[in-house]
Amino acid sequence: MPYEPPTHTVERSLRATTGAKIVAGVDEVGRGAWAGPVTVCAAITGLRRPPEGLTDSKLLTIKRRTELAEELRKWVTSYALGHASPEEIDDLGMTAALRLAAGRALDALPVRPDAVILDGKHDYLGAPWRVRTVIKGDQSCVAVAAASVIAKVQRDKMMAELGIDHADFGFADNAGYPSPVHKAALAERGPTPYHRLSWAYLDALPQWRHLKKVRSCTDGSVPEIEGQLGFDF
Repeated sequence: MPYEPPTHTVERSLRATTGAKIVAGVDEVGRGAWAGPVTVCAAITGLRRPPEGLTDSKLLTIKRRTELAEELRKWVTSYALGHASPEEIDDLGMTAALRLAAGRALDALPVRPDAVILDGKHDYLGAPWRVRTVIKGDQSCVAVAAASVIAKVQRDKMMAELGIDHADFGFADNAGYPSPVHKAALAERGPTPYHRLSWAYLDALPQWRHLKKVRSCTDGSVPEIEGQLGFDF
């Protein structure tokens, strides 16, 4: 299906209205998974013309996404990745875990951005960052689209590596997200060390329900971002 290529419109607006000189695009992957970390990429692209075919990573084939990620790593001005572990997600909740992962990515950049374009409608970053949220920013904003592709390819690679010792769960194919193979393996074997144990899927596993964790702390500064998925899929 044809799609409009992303532009620098939001970045130009931020530069004009706030005086920001360095703008980073930020996107996450792994929010709705049952296993593995949530991963955030921060990318700085400047106002150069992006590689052909750049868009939201979910709209690309695996082959094209992998090729494009390789191009983008060389094309972007800079990028960095941040992760929040399953244990941190269980302890903090998804909103705070996203903030943690995004902060790690932004702090790892070689330069500190003056402003951040954040995919979605929720500002899970907050102060001290100057944030502009953009719904479907991974399709419309160049820097966010670049971050989307790099984050997705990197996390998929991580999950494939984690799945080597847990082949029955199909992590190389499902990246820790719900799938029939993943569901069957959970029912038979229970969660691996890489699973989120506060997630709703455990409610449907009577023999493993005793492993479910109750979040030890909450962050009420912003509404909790939905992400948990149960077995009804």
